Amino acid sequence: MTTPPPGLRERKKQATREALREAALRLAVERGPDQVRVEDIAEAAGVSPRTYNNYFASREQAIVSAVTADREARIAAAVAARSAGVRLVDAVTEAVVEQYTNTGERDHRALLLITTWTALRHAFLDSTAGIELPLAAVIAERLGDTETHTARVLAASVTAAVRIALEAWLRPAGIASSAGRFAAGGLVVPSGSLPDQLRTTLAPLAPAFDAAEQGTRP
Repeated sequence: MTTPPPGLRERKKQATREALREAALRLAVERGPDQVRVEDIAEAAGVSPRTYNNYFASREQAIVSAVTADREARIAAAVAARSAGVRLVDAVTEAVVEQYTNTGERDHRALLLITTWTALRHAFLDSTAGIELPLAAVIAERLGDTETHTARVLAASVTAAVRIALEAWLRPAGIASSAGRFAAGGLVVPSGSLPDQLRTTLAPLAPAFDAAEQGTRP
């Protein structure tokens, strides 16, 4: 799958988005997320609050974007880069694990904030929704099937599995049910191995992926 290089306008938009999320993370680290206003982020990035609102719906979304930026595109690209001989479910699983666990120093700072603030944890979980459409496109191309909903259903299932894994990883101690999750706020110590959590929640999807692949073979 090849993607044409972005034009000047798109590059400018990408640069603005990058400036906003970097400013949001820097200010959140310096002041604490609750002391950062949208106006502060916009000013630090050199744009107006109105421009800010074209990119992010909240300060939490902007802060979280510093660690989740373009992850959905990277997951899709990683799947597309896998050899056609690699089982599709394995390609998807390893792409997801790789993109959620290979983090740098900046991402570690953002994750520390995310595990400390309830609103950031919610925004972090909500960011998984972005996985679906790019992944559906690459799955459809891999299956050679753009006429049915199979790729979209598979991608949506992956998105749900990733969210469930992250919820389990970020669940506050002593809270076992989804009804009470994150109610207490405050610091959360991630539980267990995130790669293991992701592989466990994605494993039940294997039969559906295998059936889809077998259905496209001559």
